[in-house]
Amino acid sequence: MTATIAPAATPPKELGFDERLVLAVLAVDARNDSTPLDLADVIRLPSETPPMPAPSPYPTPIAQLLHRARARIETVGWCRDAAFDEHGAVCPIHAIRQEAATRGQADEACVLLLETIERDFGDHTIPAWNRRQPGAAPVLLQLDRAAQLADSRNL
Repeated sequence: MTATIAPAATPPKELGFDERLVLAVLAVDARNDSTPLDLADVIRLPSETPPMPAPSPYPTPIAQLLHRARARIETVGWCRDAAFDEHGAVCPIHAIRQEAATRGQADEACVLLLETIERDFGDHTIPAWNRRQPGAAPVLLQLDRAAQLADSRNL
């Protein structure tokens, strides 16, 4: 049996900085030439424009705040057992806090909401009352009543 010996391969010459830079530029140019930029991959617009909120029927700031909180729950959804959930739904207190310009406004709106809840249901906290509701409709109704109360008191 005859063994064939391959000629010894010479080790490749190490590239200098300039040669590596030229290769990198060529690689980037090849990628840019072969992969066109699609603006749909870069620019994301909402598929639907969100509906404009209804103008507040109330002239007073706290009544307007309660009206906006109601609209927020209608838009993003109502949450029963937490301030908010992974889908963006919110409880009444969280909706009020998100819509309030100041913490004082949020506190005042929550006090009015609790007053209407205590009068109609006897509950002593908003979260306890919120947990007992079967759906968003009673929550929206109480926010309406609280807004009417705020308006009647010029708040």
